[in-house]
Amino acid sequence: MTPRNASLVSLTPQWLRHYQKAWLAGDLTAGLIVTVMLIPQSLAYALLAGLPPEVGLYASILPIVAYALLGSSMTLAVGPVAVASLMTASAIAPLAVAGTAEYAALAVQLSLISGAMLLAFGVMRLGFLAHFLSHPVISGFITGSAVVIAIGQLKHLLGVRVPSSSTWETLKGLVLALPQTNVATLALGLGSLIFLVVARRYLSGWLVRMGMPAKVAELLTKLAPMVAVIASIAVVALARLDLSAKVSVVGVVPQGLPHMELALPGLSTVGQLWLPALLIALVGFVESVSVAQSLALKRQQRIAPNKELLGLGAANIASALSGGYPVTGGFARSVVNFAAGANTPLAGVVSAALMALVIASMTGAFYYLPHAVLAATIIVAVVSLVDFDTLKEAWHYDRADALSLMATALGVIAMGVEVGILMGVALSLGVLVWRSSRPHMAVVGRVPGTEHFRNIERHSVETVPGLLALRVDESLFFANASALEDRVEDLIRADATVRRVVLVCSAVNQIDTTALGVLTELHASLAKRGVSLALAEVKGPVMDRLQHTALGRALQGRVFQSVHAAFTALRAA
Repeated sequence: MTPRNASLVSLTPQWLRHYQKAWLAGDLTAGLIVTVMLIPQSLAYALLAGLPPEVGLYASILPIVAYALLGSSMTLAVGPVAVASLMTASAIAPLAVAGTAEYAALAVQLSLISGAMLLAFGVMRLGFLAHFLSHPVISGFITGSAVVIAIGQLKHLLGVRVPSSSTWETLKGLVLALPQTNVATLALGLGSLIFLVVARRYLSGWLVRMGMPAKVAELLTKLAPMVAVIASIAVVALARLDLSAKVSVVGVVPQGLPHMELALPGLSTVGQLWLPALLIALVGFVESVSVAQSLALKRQQRIAPNKELLGLGAANIASALSGGYPVTGGFARSVVNFAAGANTPLAGVVSAALMALVIASMTGAFYYLPHAVLAATIIVAVVSLVDFDTLKEAWHYDRADALSLMATALGVIAMGVEVGILMGVALSLGVLVWRSSRPHMAVVGRVPGTEHFRNIERHSVETVPGLLALRVDESLFFANASALEDRVEDLIRADATVRRVVLVCSAVNQIDTTALGVLTELHASLAKRGVSLALAEVKGPVMDRLQHTALGRALQGRVFQSVHAAFTALRAA
């Protein structure tokens, strides 16, 4: 192999280098099925983002190919999703009027900035950012977003005009606009909504009872939105409801592939969009990794978070290049892609090729598509994202996590997407610091006949008069060092016979400068009262730093490898 050929092979995705003929049928089938599902979703989510419907189609071609080249998941379906669409609208609405060229240009810039951030994170190997947002915060954010999205779509379902503003103003506007409800629009929207709900809940079971394989029945159920789209287009076109009943329709969708161009944002644009771009990047990455990991585990595969950053970053830059808006991995489409038999990202490439064919030659078919039907599609899709199960579980297991979830959801609903998620993150970090500032500490004694030491309040153990062994179950840092000092002083005041104190550091992974100062002062204070201080089970990295300090030198000979060794030595002292 020549050096040039070797270089080309190294740039080829691993899945493509090792592609097997047996995988082709599954990839082709999955690509076709996901395309049928993606068409109505792309149109609907673009409108949700405040963009023309064709922008959703544009964002469903190049991003998929870009992810296939750099991503690590074999089945993740990348493209427009509801939450990213809402975040896009939330970010751009204060800056431009929806539907204008300026609005569309800002959506492109938002995708470009978000993609650049993701690529930078990938190059710096910051895949651990997947763990930055806790599950309750993400769940609360998605739940709140789902409520906001559903409320925002009610105006299309009713066929009324309501200014897009806060959730409460939207609800107020809907109530005032009820007398102007377009009956034909409501019939189409409500009919589609009922059909989609019934199909989601019962269609698969009905088809199975009729003898259809469960896997096929499930896939057909997922394609119900396309059935609603086709049926509604036929009804509106045949009855010309757009003229006779003033039913709002999508109208002309420009035919032809998007033009490739990329305009770099100015500093003022970056200043306006960097925060929403960062939030879109983080939320999209966390959700994509969660979906990709859950699907990979079902096939004993693994994903690489750093490659996911690169893949999603490339996908968003590709979306910007083709006139799209921010994209990420979609849960529903990925599940369908997996269930339809996708074996590699070639399924996504097939889907992208079919979408390109639709845009190049079939957009005229969408002219009579009612906005109400797209609204029904969005409502049914997002209502399933409302996560009461996680809230219920968190409430019974950890009230602080449950409160973080509710605060995030309510923040999104009441104050907007960015404020809501920042509230959730701030509350989660605040709870983490609050818990760390109150570390669990237990006086321990020896289990009779063993070298094991346990909490004296939970177990029947032996103690040595005058010897206090206190286990600290947290790293020591500025927020909790004083709590340790206070606990030691309280215990000594409660037992005037104590002359030896052993701090059990088996759970201490770090001692910062503030904690070191507190321990040094504690050692000096105890020494003045004739009480000695010792340490046990200090971890290597902690000891490496401690031994070069004044405290480390003062404790020479009184740092023990185990609590048993400390008890044995100090009992004899």
